[in-house]
Parts: sequence; structure tokens; C-alpha cells
Amino acid sequence: MPTPVRRALLATLLAGLCCAGAARDVPEPFWTAPDSRAAQQAAAWREADRTADATLMDRIAARPEAEWLNGPDPGPVVRARTTAAAQAARTAVLVAYYIPNRDCGQYSLGGAPTAAAYRTWIDEFAAALGDRGAYVIVEPDAVAQVVAGCTRVTASERYALLAYAVDHLKRRPNTHVYLDAGNSSWIPEAWRLVAALKASGVDRADGVALNVSNYQTNKASSTYGDQLSNDLAGKHYVIDTSRNGNGPYTGTDAWCNPPGRALGTPPTTRTDNPLLDAYLWVKRPGESDGTCRGGPAAGQWWPSNALELARNARP
Repeated sequence: MPTPVRRALLATLLAGLCCAGAARDVPEPFWTAPDSRAAQQAAAWREADRTADATLMDRIAARPEAEWLNGPDPGPVVRARTTAAAQAARTAVLVAYYIPNRDCGQYSLGGAPTAAAYRTWIDEFAAALGDRGAYVIVEPDAVAQVVAGCTRVTASERYALLAYAVDHLKRRPNTHVYLDAGNSSWIPEAWRLVAALKASGVDRADGVALNVSNYQTNKASSTYGDQLSNDLAGKHYVIDTSRNGNGPYTGTDAWCNPPGRALGTPPTTRTDNPLLDAYLWVKRPGESDGTCRGGPAAGQWWPSNALELARNARP
């Protein structure tokens, strides 16, 4: 006999499938994890008779989110997620986030201890992909932080490691690789990123990822992406729309747990721009940006934040 929480989780998943189907004209390619934090939260709230909050949480639980690989031994998770996605005739979205001196020592500090360890990590990641399809976002912030002046890293070594990641991941069949290129508000002059992106292997990638873990609008991000594409021989891009439904915050520290934000465009490959391959939920809604504005550590689940994003979302 299923436990009450398992019954509630099943109800959440069924509700999510219902909502997802109602919102989509055609099947989308991306895989939705049935055990996401949002799905578990919705199930727990249903069990606690918080039905209205659970229904709001379904707005997140029903959508495909990226899986972040940010610690040692990525192989088992990569293999499990891509296998589950393939069995459902869908595609997993993954984030490689283990570059040495990650986040330039800020809230998400960490990463591989050495360059050699990172190359081994990438080898394990790539091997685990097999021939199953995946969209892989390579190292959010890694290029833009160097261009912005991070002194914790040597630029040439950072770019060489990123190029290694792009090359080895792209060798796997059916893998789409997007090198992160920051967002339109961080380095507004897109041309300043071009040399660094080229040194980091963007020519061998499918394109770049924009607005990861940020709040810039689709319009601002696509304008920025078009500018980068023009300087990168027509490279394509994807946009993180997980939390940009209300656009950026206008106060201080606008990137870190800003109030009043909302879920953005659900993940889809249907865009009105031939250079824009997909809208994705790369940053998982409800996970903290860091210990600012009362939030938990970066990447930790924050139910009240998730609920606010869902409540503010447009139908």
C-alpha cells in the first residue's frame, strides 16, 4: 500500500501532467523529473491539506528543469537522468558546473581542486552521456567572470579547460552543447565576450547560453544573443527563462534573491527567432541564489521563494 506522501506525490505528478498538457500545443522535447524538489514539496503540501499552495507548486513541478552537476563523480547522475529521459522519449537538460575556482569565490564557490581533476571529471561526464540525447550548459558564469576581472583564475587556463569541456562533450552523439555567456546586464557590450568565448571553444559548440540564474527579459536576452551571434559567425543560443517573468529587479543586488519575481516562459524549442534554439529552465525555480535577503545557501531549496515565483507567474 503506498504511503500517504507517495499518494500525494502521485497526485502532484498527475496534476502536473494535466497542467502541462493543457499549456502545450505539441509535445516538447525536454524531460521533467518526477522527483524534483517542487514535486516533493507539492506532495508534502497536499498531505498537509495545503491544497492551494500545492496547486501553485505544480506550476514548477510540471515543467522540465536542468540537472546541475556540481560535485565529484558526475557519471551516475548523468547516466541516470539521460537514461530516464530516453525511456520517456525526451531529452535531459544538464549543467556542467565544476570548473576550478567556481564563482570566483562567491556564494557558489567550489569546483574541481585542480585542472587535471577537472579534465577527468569532464571525461566521466562525457562517457556517461553515451549516445543518449542531452542539452548541456557548460559552466555558468565561467567566461563572464574572467572578462569582468576575476583575479582568482588565470584566463588562459580557464579558457583552455572550457574548450576541453566543449570539445569532449560535443563528441558525444546527440548532445547539444551551449557555452555560458553571462547575461545582458552583466557585460552589456556583447563584443567584449567574443575573444574569450572563442578561446573557450565556442566555435565547436552549438552556441551559447544566456541569462542563466538571472532575471533579464526575453527581449533583452534575445537582442544580446543576436549581437553575439553576429560576432560569432551565426552561432545560436538558448535563454534561461526560469525566473524572468517579471523581468529584473531595479534595486541593489538585483541578481541575488530579488523579491517580486515570477516564473517565465515554460521550456520550449518553439521560438520566433531562428537563432534562438530554446527557452530553458536552467536555474531551478525555488533554489536560492545565496545567503542574501534571508535565503539559504546557494542552490538550497527555499519553498517560500518557489511559492512566490509560482504565485506571480502569468497563466
